[in-house]
Amino acid sequence: MIVKMLHLDLVCLAAEKDKTLTQLRDLGAVHLDLSSAQGATVAAAKGEAADAEKAVRLILKARGKAKDVNIHERSVADILAIDADRESLRSDKDELEREIRVYEPYGDFDPELAEKLLGEVEGLRDVVPLPETLPSMSLSKMREKLERIENCIVVDEAKLAGSDEKAILKKYPALADKIAFESAKELVGEQGELAYVSGWIPEPARGTFAAAVHENGWGALLREPADGELPPTLIEPPKMFRPMKALFSGLGIAPAYTEADVSVPFMCYFSLFFAMLVGDGAYGAIFLAATLALRKKLPKSWFILLTVFSSATVLWGILSNTWFGAGISWCVDWPTVKWLADPSYHNMMLLCFTIGVSHLMLARVWNGICRAPDSTCIAEFGWAGILLFMYLVTNSIVGIFPGIPQWGFWVLGVSVVAVFGFSVKPSELKTRGAELGMLPLNIMSALGDIISYVRLFAVGLASVKVAENFNSMATGLLSSDNALWLNALMCVAMVAILIVGHTLNLAMAGLSILVHAVRLNTLEFSNHKGVSWSGYAFNPFKKN
Repeated sequence: MIVKMLHLDLVCLAAEKDKTLTQLRDLGAVHLDLSSAQGATVAAAKGEAADAEKAVRLILKARGKAKDVNIHERSVADILAIDADRESLRSDKDELEREIRVYEPYGDFDPELAEKLLGEVEGLRDVVPLPETLPSMSLSKMREKLERIENCIVVDEAKLAGSDEKAILKKYPALADKIAFESAKELVGEQGELAYVSGWIPEPARGTFAAAVHENGWGALLREPADGELPPTLIEPPKMFRPMKALFSGLGIAPAYTEADVSVPFMCYFSLFFAMLVGDGAYGAIFLAATLALRKKLPKSWFILLTVFSSATVLWGILSNTWFGAGISWCVDWPTVKWLADPSYHNMMLLCFTIGVSHLMLARVWNGICRAPDSTCIAEFGWAGILLFMYLVTNSIVGIFPGIPQWGFWVLGVSVVAVFGFSVKPSELKTRGAELGMLPLNIMSALGDIISYVRLFAVGLASVKVAENFNSMATGLLSSDNALWLNALMCVAMVAILIVGHTLNLAMAGLSILVHAVRLNTLEFSNHKGVSWSGYAFNPFKKN
């Protein structure tokens, strides 16, 4: 569900502004629009964080080139100073190398002596091939200086490589807190001896906040969101589906406050899409093994999600008997394997279209239940009927069904009447009447929405075919006509092809999940459910 939000207006003494913000931060229940703060103090705090990030990057880059370094703790300022010195030395080195290249053809001579001779002996410049301008030092001294500069650069790089980046990273949460605090401070307005700030607070936190108001002597007004206001979105799915909050956060999406929390169907169908798009049980086993190996490093929500998605892929591999693009011989007669292996691909397409219509009809039926007893719920049930008819049409087009059954036309007729008659109320005809004219196009787009689920079959099949081709390339290297040593060499090449090929296929499978599995949930399903993903996530002002 989406948690109810209350708008907060808080008043405190201007002299206690910092204290109040500290207490609000400790409370951790108030959302403030920190992104709108762009003042000088905020910029300075962000600059400190940027310097810390730069220092860590410099250390890690230098560490990659160094061996057997001793780690020492250094401040960010010291690290940046070392880098500045190194860059200055590099500039001097480049300039000196250019100067050496210019004077190298003339050999090693003393510039002071040359200048003296040129002044004393008339016409000497015409006889001796000296440069137009003389260097500040001899070539040998230039090379000595270049060596000293290069040694200093090596020393600076060793200092960077030996700096402790973990000490800087430990301080980074404090820098992030400073940015947030300065941003919040900028949002606080003042009027005489009073200071005030506005934000949002979840309704369940009302009691805790009221106690803090009483304890600190603040003035506070909590009210329902006004028309035109868009509160932040805080979703609280059932406990089993709460890991989806991590996926939404990772994708950077949030439903609008007035929309629905679709975490439950999103997770269920996303798991199915993940399995079908990857299409290979062995790949799922690799994902699962990697997830289990990284259990201590992964956040709990991501560990649960990846375990569920990987397990679903392994299960799909069992049902379809697909392992690294090949099958296990003793599984070929399993009912699910034989059904999915239909050479006409009709069964796979039927499965995709069935998944699609169930997904989209769920959205419409859900809308209808939520809108009851309002008359517009009838239109939503009508859309469910239209989707069912388009499912029949889709299967007829590709030859899965011999034709559209008679009852399908009755469903279409009743559904179109329900949609046309109840989508817009009579009182809304002036403002929304144009929507009725778009109904034919919307009905046809429903056909396209169902057809789009065939991508589950197409992309999954492509993944399997790529794996099969790499297998064929690898095994084709071996031949009974080859010499033993040649076959041994071919075995090495075969292993290399299999590793590279399946690694590439795994990467492509991951990309297809981001493109197709996310799209089917956030576009096709969400369009029918009425979720625009135009909201922004609730992010309370609190310590990191």
